[in-house]
Amino acid sequence: MSEHRTAPAIDPDLVEWPGSTVAVGSRSLYVRRAGSSGAAPAVFVHGLGGSSTNWTDLMALLSAHVDGHALDLPGFGRSPAPVDGRYDLDAHVAAVAGYIEEVGLAPVHLFGNSLGGAVTTRLASERPDLVRTLTLVSPALPSLRPVKGGDPTLGMLLVPGLSNVVRRRLERTSPEERLQTLLEIVFADPTRIPAHRLAQATAEIRRRQSLPWTTSALVGSLRGIVRAYLDRSSRGLWQQAARVPVPTLLVYGKQDRIVSFTTAARAAASFPDNRLLELDDVGHVAQMEVPSVVAEAVLRLIADVERSMSA
Repeated sequence: MSEHRTAPAIDPDLVEWPGSTVAVGSRSLYVRRAGSSGAAPAVFVHGLGGSSTNWTDLMALLSAHVDGHALDLPGFGRSPAPVDGRYDLDAHVAAVAGYIEEVGLAPVHLFGNSLGGAVTTRLASERPDLVRTLTLVSPALPSLRPVKGGDPTLGMLLVPGLSNVVRRRLERTSPEERLQTLLEIVFADPTRIPAHRLAQATAEIRRRQSLPWTTSALVGSLRGIVRAYLDRSSRGLWQQAARVPVPTLLVYGKQDRIVSFTTAARAAASFPDNRLLELDDVGHVAQMEVPSVVAEAVLRLIADVERSMSA
């Protein structure tokens, strides 16, 4: 039996963790920090259109056990656009790997949600020396199965002519309306989100509306993940999943409207050393919707790994 670790209760008044900008080669990444100095480092990578604040509660619940670093990918959150204008999957992988190496963190407990799950899967496959464990929350791994209730806007953004139409429509939509649409898509039960978090999210949407690169980052990253989906080479994401050597926790919400829940079984059959957590009445961002449940599973994974290393 592995050591059982219990996550603390969630602080309902917790605001986002403080952060700072870190130079990583030609990139500038905004990174939020939370956790215990001297503890094993953990790096958190958000999904498409998200930011480091998507990990606020989970970072708090794990803070007694890891030294957490939540990144804003280039062009997202408070990270500026990359100077080369690249938002493809390899560019995001290079940003995350570059940060881990720049700060001297390796090996890390690596977390990824959605797009971040694709980024971290490729990183763990190609640079396992940087990774201690991998936790994937609804990772954006290839699937051609349509998801009921999904966001049609994402498909429209892939079409060059329509992407401009979508951009103009989004600019005319109030932050409150955009947040409501987002909540209905990514959460199974939006009422789980505290009022002050909704206010923070609205303010963040309003801030990002004023940035010139917001839509470019969204469109470029979306097109990059689609190109990765279509890659039939040895660098295809499912092929890379099968080569991830580190212990992996797979977290899937059964009410996910973005990543098909049917990919959970394939992921469990692909990652060599994995634990699968399937969650009823949970959507696309389990780390935000039921952070305590995710934290307990992560702590069990970390305890198992530490026990095996000390055996």
